[in-house]
Amino acid sequence: MTVLARRDFLRTSAALVLGGGVKACMTALAQEPGQRLPQAPEVEVLNPRGRVPVSFIIDDSTCLVNLAHFAMPQFAEVWPDRNEYKKPWEKLPREIPDSFVLEFAEWCAERGIKGKYSVVPYPACVGWLDRFLPGWTRRQLVESIELVQKRLLPSWDIHPEMVTHTWVIDTKTGRPYPERSARFMENWGWSEGRSVDELTDYIAYALRILRNIDLPCEGITTPGGFGSRARPQLAQATLAACRDVFRVEIPHYFRDLYTDQRSVAPRVEYAADLEGPDPRCVVSIIGCTGDWFGGWDGLTPGNPDLFITPDLSRGRLVDVIERKEPAILVCHWPGIYYNGDKIGFKIFQEVVSRLHRRYDHLLWMKLSEIARYWAAKELTRISLVPGGVEFFAPFACPAFTVAINLKPGQTPRLLKLPEGRPTPLQEVPKVLALEPGTFTLDPQGATGRVVCCFDLPKGLSRLELLPAT
Repeated sequence: MTVLARRDFLRTSAALVLGGGVKACMTALAQEPGQRLPQAPEVEVLNPRGRVPVSFIIDDSTCLVNLAHFAMPQFAEVWPDRNEYKKPWEKLPREIPDSFVLEFAEWCAERGIKGKYSVVPYPACVGWLDRFLPGWTRRQLVESIELVQKRLLPSWDIHPEMVTHTWVIDTKTGRPYPERSARFMENWGWSEGRSVDELTDYIAYALRILRNIDLPCEGITTPGGFGSRARPQLAQATLAACRDVFRVEIPHYFRDLYTDQRSVAPRVEYAADLEGPDPRCVVSIIGCTGDWFGGWDGLTPGNPDLFITPDLSRGRLVDVIERKEPAILVCHWPGIYYNGDKIGFKIFQEVVSRLHRRYDHLLWMKLSEIARYWAAKELTRISLVPGGVEFFAPFACPAFTVAINLKPGQTPRLLKLPEGRPTPLQEVPKVLALEPGTFTLDPQGATGRVVCCFDLPKGLSRLELLPAT
């Protein structure tokens, strides 16, 4: 996924708006939300544990292969006049070593950082991760896969970034199509005009390679402009492919990032059969930053001040966090490694340090965890009933957090219906102390308003409001 491709899309959208094509632009961005269940306005669903989700999206990563080294000449074959692809790719290292993957994973684990890490299955047509990589031994490949399994899971979602991130392959033969044009590049034109079935087949092909090497996937990342002009088909194909290959309950995908004032809240799409035996939906995760780390090529130094300034007062992340929307940073793995100089990694370390100096209410989450929370937030039926609040949840959700009004002397407890054991919620002194199974007075609300946090079970449950004993 090159920055250029995503930025090209955003520029196109802006041009449509400025040129009077607002309707066309909105049609291009529109997705079908699908079914929704009623929710009582007296109950407000808050962010998990009353915090702001934060996540880190890593694109263009895989095992061993430095995608920038191998992809740049392939991009240049299609766009020979673009200066971006005339850079000295031959001097870029062919490998991003596992020692750096380990260093990065350990640093993030110490700080509870979570996110998404792409594993391109057939990176730039160099070799197959479930077969062999020419230029590396079988043992080197196996050890690299095991490193992802042991040190990145479970704090990172694994995504395919389609099959090659460069040339489109024929899924019947496993070979790239012979035509060398933008029409047969994953990053550009191939997905336009494709049916849901065609995109499902292609995405499932990528997912099966990762399944073969025991890397579970709950979502996918689009390489570059893949799906930008086939958005309904992309969403439905992601839903179908993830459910088929990995039996994913709530698939998600990363296609868009916005650095303007548009909302970056996840979009819950194509929800259906919410009260039936097979509820389903797909969630579009939206990044909120550009790659201001080291670029997709590891040749473009970034700037931490664009995320959050040294005095902690301004920056894109400040804007998003103050709106209480998920702050999802976006980078490219070659730029984090930066050809061994680790410039992108150093910028990320500085950004994390600044974030945690400014805020004490951030919650690092994987994309799949954010997707599940937003699906529960938007799709759970919430009803006022005598003595409490009733929930019908198509999907279970950890740390579900709501604000409700209590009468003097009441305390809440959770009851799984029809005949579950009641679980009293324990009072804690402040929102920052919330964990599943607790409640606290809402410092921002009216007298008697409380914030309750609990693990929402799938199906029917009730938050009973009992007189204090």
